[in-house]
Amino acid sequence: MIDWMEIISKWLMGILRQRNSLMMENLTLKHQLMVLKRSRPKPRFTEPDRLFWVTCSKLVKGWQGFLVIANPRTVVDWNKRRFKRYWANKSRNRGPGRPCVSQEIQDLIRTMNKANPTWGTPRIIGELKKIGVAVSKATVDRYRVKRKGRPSPTWKAFLNNEAKAMASIDFFTVPTATFRVLYVFVVLIHERRRVVHFNVTKNPSGT
Repeated sequence: MIDWMEIISKWLMGILRQRNSLMMENLTLKHQLMVLKRSRPKPRFTEPDRLFWVTCSKLVKGWQGFLVIANPRTVVDWNKRRFKRYWANKSRNRGPGRPCVSQEIQDLIRTMNKANPTWGTPRIIGELKKIGVAVSKATVDRYRVKRKGRPSPTWKAFLNNEAKAMASIDFFTVPTATFRVLYVFVVLIHERRRVVHFNVTKNPSGT
């Protein structure tokens, strides 16, 4: 009994497929006759005509056999062009450059920069994130207060100002002629380049 039900169901489905195929063939032939009557002697497809055949190519099996007045490859090209136009319109530039941030955020960046002149761009970005404002580095650089001259002291000026409080420490080894190793520890003050501590030992310790 089950085998007979399966045979009958497949037969009915086959009839329905044939009927649908016949209906689509009649529809496509009528459409092509309409195009020929409208644009004699050479068929001219309008945008709705192209959309009709692109839809048929996606939904109707064997649609290539129903098309008489054009090449199926032409329908494929129509679909590709529609796809390109869609994404070109989707990704087209809505205006020159990035959209501007609000005037409130611009004023906030300038205020933070004036109140904290030593803050760099990364610091300002971090402080803005703390209050829920996300901006890019280019945005902060654009609205920061422009200052003349160098943005920070030179290395020479830094040394002149801080040399009194700076010291260099070095720890190195020296091999001797008798193949022993001596450990040398040196502390140098930058102000006068004066050695304030010097020690040599064969057995260094942590103290």
